[in-house]
Amino acid sequence: MDIIYEIRRRHAVQKQTVSAIAKDMGLSRPTVRKYLKVIEEPKYVRVQPVAPRLGGFEDQLKAWLEEDVKLPRPRHRTGRRLFEGLQALGYAGAYDSVQRFVKRWRSAHQGPKLTEAFVPLVFRPGDACQFDWSHEHVELGGVLQRIKVAHFRLAYSRQMFVVAYPREMQEMVLDAHIRAFEFFGGVPSRLIYDNLKTVVDTIYHGKDRQFNRRFLTMANHYLFEPVACTPASGWEKGQVENQVGNVREWLFTPLARFANFADLNSWLAVRCTELAQRKHPTQSQRTIAECFAEEVVLLRPITACFDGYVESMLRVSSTCLVRVDRNRYSVPARLAGHAVSVRTTASQVQVVAHGRIMATHPRAFGRDQLICDPWHYLPVLEKKPGALRDGAPFVAWALPKPIQLVRDRIVKHPKGDRAFVELLMLAGEAGLDALTMACELALESGAVTAPVVMNELRRLIMPPSLAAIAVPDGIALTLEPLADCSRYDYLLGMSHAIH
Repeated sequence: MDIIYEIRRRHAVQKQTVSAIAKDMGLSRPTVRKYLKVIEEPKYVRVQPVAPRLGGFEDQLKAWLEEDVKLPRPRHRTGRRLFEGLQALGYAGAYDSVQRFVKRWRSAHQGPKLTEAFVPLVFRPGDACQFDWSHEHVELGGVLQRIKVAHFRLAYSRQMFVVAYPREMQEMVLDAHIRAFEFFGGVPSRLIYDNLKTVVDTIYHGKDRQFNRRFLTMANHYLFEPVACTPASGWEKGQVENQVGNVREWLFTPLARFANFADLNSWLAVRCTELAQRKHPTQSQRTIAECFAEEVVLLRPITACFDGYVESMLRVSSTCLVRVDRNRYSVPARLAGHAVSVRTTASQVQVVAHGRIMATHPRAFGRDQLICDPWHYLPVLEKKPGALRDGAPFVAWALPKPIQLVRDRIVKHPKGDRAFVELLMLAGEAGLDALTMACELALESGAVTAPVVMNELRRLIMPPSLAAIAVPDGIALTLEPLADCSRYDYLLGMSHAIH
């Protein structure tokens, strides 16, 4: 700008010619003429060309970006993910070339992003942990599913923990906390939440909240303080909000594929440990793992694990079933018509009556499923043996093969259903392994009838005979009595005399 000012001053005030100005200032005459035409300093816009090494991969990159536009925004691939995809296809160029191309393409097709201002937050070691939910898409057992992922993040060290569930329910919230505290090796002083329905029942003025009673029971067990954010103020737990997007990029893009939730959650726990080797965002000289090692000693130790179930009172139907979350579970027949306590966790359904656990089933997350334990219906079979053929609990009963072979033969005999039910009743006490062995012995003998199998089963469960008692020599009889059968004749004679 100084040069432009000097050129214009000499020409307009001192009336110097273009040639004189160029000679005095050491510039070319075209440059002097150009600067005489401008008043403000010229600005140069640098256009970044696409690196030549992107070459033939440009069409593939455009195709991926066009596919992402059709998907929800959270599922869009980042520049890093697109770069890794091109590398898998043989791209040997730099990441910067891909990043610049993606930025220009999205600016042209999606428009610029608006920037929102926030207040930086500072946390002490062991003080706070932030919690949030996100929904992701995964392939489990070959089926594309939309799942819920619970996110935890220690605010000081930035150590994270994530765990996946089929849906977001209170028992999942409780189970996620139990897993997170076990992963962290302790409990922070505060946990910061949104106003989740599974956590907060009522929102009052300001920061006052009425928390869910079962959730407060867990908080009382682990002695942490629950803190609910101001509504529509997600920046109060901005770390975990940001983590949701990062985890989607790092762990769920491209699509994650696993056999079941157990395998998925095992992998997620391993990845949380691996990602802790990254640099800490504010302490650049240390890793997240190093900061976490400093913080973990300040977490409150876990003295006992919380039993994270949600309890409800239900009445058992006449078909010995209780309905939980749109599915039906069997209960022992003696409880039909009674009120029972049903405890649901993230993985199990337990039926409790008279202070005892009467039934335990794996949790089902579909709809209108029937989960039965055939042993619950044995007392009903004793009175209604005909239900053995078409009863829902017995049609899909996966019995050992020897028992199936014996059953198929016995039920062909008259009153075969009742005979096989008697075997099952006895096996209910002896165990299925003993009945399997008895059936194998009957099949080997070739005499496959209910009495034969029952005889073999009773032999197997018969208590062992007592071993011979060793008698010391000092108490042995010196004169052993002799058997005298004539005594019975004497008694017989007396009986005649009485009559």
